[in-house]
Formats: sequence, structure tokens, C-alpha cells
Amino acid sequence: MGSKIEGVDIRLGEDGFIQDRTQWDENIAQKMARLEGMDHLDQEHLTIIRTIRQHYDQHGSFPILASICRKAGSKSRDCVARKFQNPMLAWKIAGLPKPSNIFFTSFDGKRYVPNPFY
Repeated sequence: MGSKIEGVDIRLGEDGFIQDRTQWDENIAQKMARLEGMDHLDQEHLTIIRTIRQHYDQHGSFPILASICRKAGSKSRDCVARKFQNPMLAWKIAGLPKPSNIFFTSFDGKRYVPNPFY
């Protein structure tokens, strides 16, 4: 389905994930972040997103989040959760297709954990 994100035509799926990842760039990431309620993406956000995209390009899969933090140069293992709260939000803003069989659950709306039973 086609959508406009701040005036730019982008093909989004039902859940708001970009359907054609070649339409993504860091400008689109900033626009998507605003749609998701984030004011802007700082350098740490962008480094995490670039690292997630590199992982996807190399492996075609959702990464182990602590490894993304390490590769992004973060000193904490929870950089994705700290910067994006929900790891799926980082994936979406990175312009990657919705992963199948990957789900996160939050019991308090603040901390998201992998849900293997979804």
C-alpha cells in the first residue's frame, strides 16, 4: 500500500514497515521516527540503525541486540532498548521488512522483551 511520509511516497505494509527497502535513506528514517513519536534521531540512533541494516545485509535476519550494541560501539548491552525502547521500532525505522516470528512484549510499556510464545 502506498503512503506519504511527510510528502514522500513510500510503500508501507499494514504495520508501517517499508515494503521496498531501496526507498529508505536516513532522511526517511528521520521522518519515520517523527511518525513514531520521536523528535529526532541523534548520532547514536543512526549508528544503531546503520549497524542493524549491515547485519540484515550480511545475514538476512533479526540480530542479537547485544551484538548490535557492541558493533555500534556502545558500552551498554541494552543500547537498542535505551534509545528506541521497543527493538521492533528500531527495525522499522531502519527501513527493513517486518520479520516473521520475532515478537517483543512489554508488561509495563517501558521495557520490551523477546516473546518466544507469540
